[in-house]
Amino acid sequence: KENIFRRIRVNLKEETRDGDKNICIITDLPKKVANARKIAELYRDRWTIETAFQKLESYLNSEINTLGYPRAALFGFCVALVSYMIFSVIEAALASVHGSEKIEREVSTYYIADEISGTYRGMMIAIDEEEWKVFREMELSVFIFLLKQMARKVRLSDYKKHPRGPKKSRPKRERCKSKPHVATYRLIAKRKK
Repeated sequence: KENIFRRIRVNLKEETRDGDKNICIITDLPKKVANARKIAELYRDRWTIETAFQKLESYLNSEINTLGYPRAALFGFCVALVSYMIFSVIEAALASVHGSEKIEREVSTYYIADEISGTYRGMMIAIDEEEWKVFREMELSVFIFLLKQMARKVRLSDYKKHPRGPKKSRPKRERCKSKPHVATYRLIAKRKK
């Protein structure tokens, strides 16, 4: 049986970072299974997951190349997932106090992850294990209140994003304008013949 594919165009409210105003999704799902709107919603959810995996890999080192053994790599990935959950709780606490738009627009996830990893090492050295039991036994509502209290004291300016400016266009060629670029590999291959 031949598969029939559909192309769904989604017009975006905001341009992508590459300046795209719409995206196209190719699917083999029949219309009776999922209409265009449903597919667009599923795709948006997928990108939320993709973004989480990108943060895991970039900021929490979930893909460590030297872990050649599958069990070690799986363990490393699981540690990164738990770290991401902690990271998400911190972001949520900050967003509940300072507003989610402000956190998303101004706060660098890289700097937050860096702060977590650096502070964690120091806290594990300086604070005895017994001192952490209070958090394990704390009621959820009290824990949420405590997180919000701490989030109010965070100086967001310490974790400010430094957005990349627009890409600079390549400078125009000054020499050999009439001749196309020739790869060194091609020149060497020509000489060998």
